[in-house]
Amino acid sequence: MRTPPPLSTSILDTIGQTPLVELSRLANRLDLSGRLLMKLEYFSPGGSKKDRVALEIIRQARGDGTLRDGQTVVELTSGNAGTGLAIVCRNFGHPFVAVMSRGNSIERARMMAALGAEVVLVDQAPGSVPGQVSGADLALVDEATDRIVSDRGAVRVRQFEHPGSVLAHEHQTGPELWEQSGGTIDVFVDCPGTSGSLTGVGRALKREKPSARLYAVEPITAAVLAGKQATVQGHRIQGAGYARSGPELPLFDRSLVDGFVQVTDEDVIASARLLAQEEGVFTGFSTAAHLTAAVQLLRGAERGATIAMLACDTGMKYLSTDLFGG
Repeated sequence: MRTPPPLSTSILDTIGQTPLVELSRLANRLDLSGRLLMKLEYFSPGGSKKDRVALEIIRQARGDGTLRDGQTVVELTSGNAGTGLAIVCRNFGHPFVAVMSRGNSIERARMMAALGAEVVLVDQAPGSVPGQVSGADLALVDEATDRIVSDRGAVRVRQFEHPGSVLAHEHQTGPELWEQSGGTIDVFVDCPGTSGSLTGVGRALKREKPSARLYAVEPITAAVLAGKQATVQGHRIQGAGYARSGPELPLFDRSLVDGFVQVTDEDVIASARLLAQEEGVFTGFSTAAHLTAAVQLLRGAERGATIAMLACDTGMKYLSTDLFGG
C-alpha cells in the first residue's frame, strides 16, 4: 500500500510533484526501440504545468515588492497559465484578469471564470480560424492586455519574459524528472510556448547529464525557431508554436537545443487519440505534439534512447474541439 501524501494546508501545496509514467503499452504497440516517459502535469490543481509557473512568479512578485497586497494581476494566456494564476492569485488575495483569444477552446475560459478570474476574450484577426491561434491573434491579445493593465493600475505577469517561467521548471520539474526516472533520461522533447519548460528542464537535465539531448518541437507550418518560414499562421497546437513576428522568444535558450522536430496537425491528433486509448492518458494538442516527436526520434536519430516529455494539460480542456472526434 502506497503512503498517501501529508495533509495540505492550502491547494498551493499540491502544485508539482506530479507522477512520471512509462508508456510501455504504446511503445510495444508501435514496436519502438527505446522508452517513452511522460510526466503528468495535469495532476496539479489547475490541470497543467503552468500551475508551477504561476506560483513561482506571484511569490517572486510579492517578495520583491513588484506586486502589492490586493493589487490586480493581468495576463495574456491561452488558458493554462490563466488557470494557474486564478488559483494562485485567489489564495494570495489578488483579483485576476485573464486575457485570451477566442481561438482557444472555451473550456479554458469557463474554468478560469469558475476559479474566480475575470476573463476577457479577444476576437481573432481577420481570416483566422477558430481553434487555430496565430501570431496575429496573439498580437491582438497582447494589445488588449496592455490596455487593461494601464486602465486598472495592475501588474502584468509577462510569462513570455519572466524568469520565473524558467526557474519553476529548472528548480522543480527537471529535478523531479531526473529523480523519478532513476537518472535514465537521454532525451527531452518540448514544444515551446513561452519556452519556460524547455529551457528550465533542459538546464536541469544537462546539469545532471551533459550528454542529454534536447529537441524543440514545432508545428510543421510554423517552425520559425528552426529557421524556417511560416507557411500558415494558424495551427492546432494551442499555447505553443506561435509564428510570432519580431525577436525570438526571450526565454528560449538556443544553446541548450540539440535539434528540432516538426509535426503535423494530423499526426498530433492521431497521437492524442492513441495515447488516450492505449495508455489512459487524456491530454491535449501540445502533449500529443511531444509524443509525435518522440516517436519520430525513436524511429530515427534517437533509436534505443529513453525520451522524457511533459503531459502539459488535460484533454478535458479540449472537449469542445474535434481532438477526440467530437
